[in-house]
Amino acid sequence: MKIARLKIGEKIYSGFLEGDYLITNEGAVKVKHAKWLPPCEPTKIIGLALNFREHAEELGLNVTEEPIIFLKPSNTLIGHLDNIIYPNGAKFVHYEGELAVVIGSKCRNVKENEALEYVLGYTIANDVTARDYITNIFRPPIKAKGFDTFLPLGPYIVTKDEIGNEINLELITKVNGEIKQRGNTASFIHSIPKIISFLSSFMTLYPGDVILTGTPKGISPLKPNDTIEISIEKIGVLINKIVKENGV
Repeated sequence: MKIARLKIGEKIYSGFLEGDYLITNEGAVKVKHAKWLPPCEPTKIIGLALNFREHAEELGLNVTEEPIIFLKPSNTLIGHLDNIIYPNGAKFVHYEGELAVVIGSKCRNVKENEALEYVLGYTIANDVTARDYITNIFRPPIKAKGFDTFLPLGPYIVTKDEIGNEINLELITKVNGEIKQRGNTASFIHSIPKIISFLSSFMTLYPGDVILTGTPKGISPLKPNDTIEISIEKIGVLINKIVKENGV
């Protein structure tokens, strides 16, 4: 099942996709005439850094036994086909194609072998990062990752029954049609069950919470008017364009 949120005018609809329609409690809504919204409303967005060994190597950093995490603020969220705003003064704004895990039920102190029971499904994320503002890797990258529009998410959530327990999905990021990243979730240093178990050992995870599982190697700077397409096997394609801030 594909779960989505759409907006027509000022009205927001939630439901599941069936062909060209979103099936809601109020009836069918034609997708063609709607704006895509982020498919969930998380209480928190948790990111994983350096979960692909090759990405750590391209940044000249070491991987760790314990997951390295950060929080992404909710002001960053945008949907499929929304524009990413390129901040004035930034020079090194990077895409980061990622698989996003969406939590389905409240959990705390979850065992690894039970972790996937608390997952609703999976979607696609672009953890956009302005690396100009990462000056100390021991400090949270709040500014670098916290600009408005810096987390495209969607287009929809694919429920876990369509993915299975073996998370072996190819991820490809294209910029203006050129492949920039190609990786597979089977190469994660920290598995999804391990990540959920680790996070839930000190924080409660709630339905709709999003976990960004890390990006493969191949990051490079973006520029205004670039179009980013991130595709993940069995899920779909997330597309967004870069625009200048205030047209400057």
